[in-house]
Amino acid sequence: MAISLSTRGVVLAGAVAATLTLSAFGIQAATVPSSAGAAVGSSISMSTMQMPAAAAATPVAAPVATNQVNIANFGFAPGTVMVKPGTTVTWTQQDKDQHTVTADDGSFGSSPLTTGQTFTHTFTTPGTYHYHCAIHPFMHGTVVVTNG
Repeated sequence: MAISLSTRGVVLAGAVAATLTLSAFGIQAATVPSSAGAAVGSSISMSTMQMPAAAAATPVAAPVATNQVNIANFGFAPGTVMVKPGTTVTWTQQDKDQHTVTADDGSFGSSPLTTGQTFTHTFTTPGTYHYHCAIHPFMHGTVVVTNG
């Protein structure tokens, strides 16, 4: 069964899109011979396709002894800060998009912050306080309050 010229273009475009997608994920696909003469419904073997090696786990950064946290590039930096009881932590918003500083347990929280605004909270009790951005819930941070 012959494939029409327009179908060949669709098949070629699909193959190019698949190759680009695989490349974006670091997967190397084998060179596939032209399927222009292949019968509809036939399959093409890609037995030499290689999956990328398992990515090493991203190490969790040690807590940083500071009371300053930057909100930039849709993240909190440093991600974990360590302070003593009675310390006021200041978050400075540096992104163009608004963000909040919202305790996971609801014990503290800011309104949406615009570029240049700050939010402060004083931590009086030892413990680990997890927080996030209520607008972008994938953004997380931690404050560790310790007597040590």
